[in-house]
Amino acid sequence: MSEAPVTAHTDPVYDGLSLIASRHCKRAFLDRPVPRDVLAEVLLAAGQAPSSRNIQPWRVTVVTGTTLDALTRTLREAFDRGESPRPDYANRPPTLDDTAAERARTALSGVLRAKGHAPDDTTAGRAHLRDNLRFYGAPAALVCHLPADAVPATFLETGLFLQNTMLGLVARGLGSCPQFSVAGYADALRRKLDIDADRIIVCTLAVGHPDETAPVNRFVPRRAGLEEYVRWS
Repeated sequence: MSEAPVTAHTDPVYDGLSLIASRHCKRAFLDRPVPRDVLAEVLLAAGQAPSSRNIQPWRVTVVTGTTLDALTRTLREAFDRGESPRPDYANRPPTLDDTAAERARTALSGVLRAKGHAPDDTTAGRAHLRDNLRFYGAPAALVCHLPADAVPATFLETGLFLQNTMLGLVARGLGSCPQFSVAGYADALRRKLDIDADRIIVCTLAVGHPDETAPVNRFVPRRAGLEEYVRWS
C-alpha cells in the first residue's frame, strides 16, 4: 500500500494563519500612492465580515491626496492649540488591571525606544501623539463610522470588518495602523469630510506601503501566550 501524500503548507488554512500572525501596526510609510483599485478590492473582500441579519452597519470614507493633506493640517492645528480630544465613545475602561496597564506601558515605551527616545521623554511622547494626526505619513487614510444608534454588537461587527480590512491590506503588500487617537477629533473629521453630524466615528486607519527600514516598523509588542487567555473545559 502506498503512503498517503504529505500535504504541503499551501492550503488556505495555513496561508490564512500565517497572514494573521504576520500583521502588526506600521507607523512609517513610503512616499508611494496606494492604487484605488487595490483599496477597492480589499474593502470589497472585507465586506464579507459577518453581521447580524446581514445588516452590514459599517461605512468607510477613504481620504487621499489634497483632502488628506488638508485634514492632517486641521488635526495638527487642533492639537497644537491644546484642544482636548472628544471621541464619540470610550475605547477602554476608566481603570485597567495591572496586566493591561503594564501591557499599555510596555507598548508605548517600545514605540518610543524604536523611534530613538527614552520611554519617559514626555516631549517625544507628545510628538508621537502629534504624528498620529498626520497618519504617520501614510498616503491614504480610512475613516470608519457607524449610525448614531449603534450598540455594542454593532461595534463587534465593525471590528470584524476592520480586521478583514487590515488582513486584506497585508495580503496586498500594504500596511496599516488603526487609530482611536484620531477619532478623538471626531467633530473635525465629520466637518472636513462631510460626514453626517450624527455618525459615530469609530477609528481611522493609516494605510500605505510600509517603510521596512524604519526601526519603528520592526517593533512588535509581546503578545499573550495561549495559557493567558484560553481555558479548555
